Amino acid sequence: MKQGYSKSHYWRKSKSAITTFLCLLSALIAVVPLFLIFFYSLSQGIGALNLDFFIKMPKPVGESGGGMANAIVGTGILIGLGTLFGLPISLFTGIYLAEHKHGAFASVVRFLTDVLSGIPSIVVGVVAYIVVVLPMKHFSALAGGVALGILMIPTATRTTEEMLLLVPQSIREAGLALGIARWRVTLRVILPTALRGITTGILLALARAAGETAPLLFTALGNRFWSTEIGQPIASLSVFIYDYAKAPFSDWNRQAWAAAFVLIFFITILNVIFRFVTRGRYAGNGN
Repeated sequence: MKQGYSKSHYWRKSKSAITTFLCLLSALIAVVPLFLIFFYSLSQGIGALNLDFFIKMPKPVGESGGGMANAIVGTGILIGLGTLFGLPISLFTGIYLAEHKHGAFASVVRFLTDVLSGIPSIVVGVVAYIVVVLPMKHFSALAGGVALGILMIPTATRTTEEMLLLVPQSIREAGLALGIARWRVTLRVILPTALRGITTGILLALARAAGETAPLLFTALGNRFWSTEIGQPIASLSVFIYDYAKAPFSDWNRQAWAAAFVLIFFITILNVIFRFVTRGRYAGNGN
C-alpha cells in the first residue's frame, strides 16, 4: 500500500512538473516574437536613429538623411483624434452591454461588435473615405481619426464589458442597498473597480490603431510637409513605413525600420505609463 501510494504521489508530481514546464514554454513562445521584432527593427534601423530623425523633416527623393518629425507628430494627432471619437462610444457601449447583458438589443449590439472586430481595416478605410473624405472633397487628419476610432471600438467595447462583468455582483447590490442610483453605482463604484482591466483593453485598441496603414491611405493620405491641421492631409509613421520600406533607397529602408522601432517603443511606453498610473489604485479589493 505504501509503495502504491508513493508511485501515485510521484506520478502526480511528474504530471504537475510537466504541465508547469509546458505552460512556461508556451508563455516564452508567446513573448519571443515581440522581442525578435523589437530587436530586429532596432538592429536594422539603428543607423537612422539620431536626433535628426526626431526633429527634422523628410529629405527629397534620392537624398540621404532627414527625419520624420512630421510623421511622429501626425501619428500622435491621428491617435488622439481616433481616441476622442472611439473611446467614449466604446466605454458607454461596454457599460450598456454589461448592465443589460440579457437584453435582446444588447445581444444584437454584442454580435455586431464582434462582426466589426473581424472586418478588414482597409474596408473601414473605404467606409471613412465615403462618409468623410467625399463630403469634404479632400483627404484629412479628421477622416483618418474617424477610421482609427472605428477600429478601436470593438476591442475597447468588449474589454470594457468583460471587465465590468468580472466585478462581483455583491458590490452592485451593496451600492443599491444604500439607496444609490444604479447609474451612480456603475460610474462611481463599478467602473473604477474595473479600471485596470479596461485600461488594458484601451491599450490594445490604441496599439491596433497606431499600427494601421491601409485605412490611412484612404483618409489621411500622408504628407511630406509639416502639417498639424485636422482638416488637411497629415503624415503618419505607418504610412511612412509603407512608403519607405518599398523604396529602392537603402537610407529610406533604414528609416522605415527606425520608424517601426519608434512605433513599437511608443506603444510600450504608453503601456508602461498606464500601468504605472493605475497601479494599486483599483485592484477590485476595495482599497
